[in-house]
Amino acid sequence: MGDPYSTLGVARTASEKEIKSAYRKLAKELHPDRNTDNPKASEKFSDVTKAYDLLSDKATRAQFDRGEIDAEGNPANPFAGMGGRGPGGARGHSAEDFGGFSPDDMDLGDLFEGLFGGGGGRARGGARRGFGQRPPPPPKKRGADIQYRLAVPFIDAAAGRDQRITLADGKTIDLKLPAGVEDGTQMRLKGKGQQGAGGPGDGLVIVEIGSHPFFRRDGDHIRMDLPITLDEAVRGAKVKCPTVDGPVMLTIKPGTNGGTVMRLGGKGWTKKGAGSKSARGDQLVTLEIQLPDNLDELSGLIDDWSDPAKPRDKFGL
Repeated sequence: MGDPYSTLGVARTASEKEIKSAYRKLAKELHPDRNTDNPKASEKFSDVTKAYDLLSDKATRAQFDRGEIDAEGNPANPFAGMGGRGPGGARGHSAEDFGGFSPDDMDLGDLFEGLFGGGGGRARGGARRGFGQRPPPPPKKRGADIQYRLAVPFIDAAAGRDQRITLADGKTIDLKLPAGVEDGTQMRLKGKGQQGAGGPGDGLVIVEIGSHPFFRRDGDHIRMDLPITLDEAVRGAKVKCPTVDGPVMLTIKPGTNGGTVMRLGGKGWTKKGAGSKSARGDQLVTLEIQLPDNLDELSGLIDDWSDPAKPRDKFGL
């Protein structure tokens, strides 16, 4: 992998937000699931993930910027520019350069200590730190995360029903949706990503909730419009009403007006933070009076009748 900034296509002065945004864009484009016919995409996806892992950690990013580690997270060459004649023909160091000692007299562990954290200072109690100490090995990188998109039917999301998902290794698991789940909700599956030297990455599940032909979400509630006939509105009736849990019987009182909203308790969306999926909002049903397609018979019945009510008086009309 080359320079991690170039790999992500960002400047060295990029903010954490810019680095994260660039990674998400590239990860989406190069994800193996979307590039089954392009084996190079998998390599690029791995490089992008390694670059993001290095730059998203403030400590390793600072080490890289100071030249202490390379793009793979390994210690940089501690002898760069020190001994012998380099590519530019620089003079090698003599014993005088080392205060009377030759390089053979020095313990290289002390040099490593100065470069990687000791600085040749004094240990607790005032004694000079001993020679031969080595820097700790670089941390092993865990595997890359794998993104999944989970399409969830509207009624399943509303009721909080478990969803089955197939992972990259072919295994299937039943996933519990969080209460109050929304379109775009992200769920993390620990250890379900790619394998790495430091352990596996995680699976990141993005929930996509489908629309519904007559239900619509309103916060914790679900709304719908239910048509009833004129005679049901006048005389009253018991009618079936759909809910995300199945149809229920709804009692229409005689003389019910169009636009009346009826409430079905506990038939709405699961409530976020409620602690139990049994805690749900309500279903709000708006009644719509539907006239018959053929009005001839109805018109004949009311030829000699007119409604004495003046429903528009409240508007001053």
